Amino acid sequence: MTAVTAFWAVSFLLVITPGADWAYVISAGLRERRLVLPAVIGLACGALLATLAVAAGVGALVARQPMVLTALTVAGAAYLLWMGVGMWRSPPPAQASPLETAAATGSSGHAADRPWHWAIKGAGVSGFNPKLILLLLALLPQFVRPAAAWPVGAQILALGAVHAISCCFVYFGVGMASQRVLGARPAAAFVVTRVSGALMVGIALLLLAERALA
Repeated sequence: MTAVTAFWAVSFLLVITPGADWAYVISAGLRERRLVLPAVIGLACGALLATLAVAAGVGALVARQPMVLTALTVAGAAYLLWMGVGMWRSPPPAQASPLETAAATGSSGHAADRPWHWAIKGAGVSGFNPKLILLLLALLPQFVRPAAAWPVGAQILALGAVHAISCCFVYFGVGMASQRVLGARPAAAFVVTRVSGALMVGIALLLLAERALA
């Protein structure tokens, strides 16, 4: 088994584990089907940005300056907390305003329903996730071969691209499935949105608690 295949197997297992990324793409699918793809692209780009950070030497910087990890954790937790609270505060279907109803059907030009908006937010959800950066710091070096023809930085970026591709396939399937399964069930979709928001808030609080106890 080559290093790339072995890394893909580990990466795929991590991608199919529900977390903040799942919660985000499910919320996109429930909002509107056309938003799934930009949300997924944003998540994949965020994963690539995290890989670039590792390739640029964030690991060495964290080793020298532990406060950098604390800052990354606080920033990522704050972003997830903001996203989760926003999802939790979304009104139930019966209380949705005409503007929100129009946005859900794509007839509104509100920025919250524009594809680029969901792509940017997705990049933040994934790229600001300190757990992902720590995972890459611990995982990527095990699959890098210093004696290989490619430079170490190029190998890290290639492995990061493999991870991003796995993200695209899995998250796109999750987002589209959420639309198919829950799109015609507003009450169930509302519950899932609330649960997804609560999951993001819970992850954010756990991240902050871990840093406070470290």
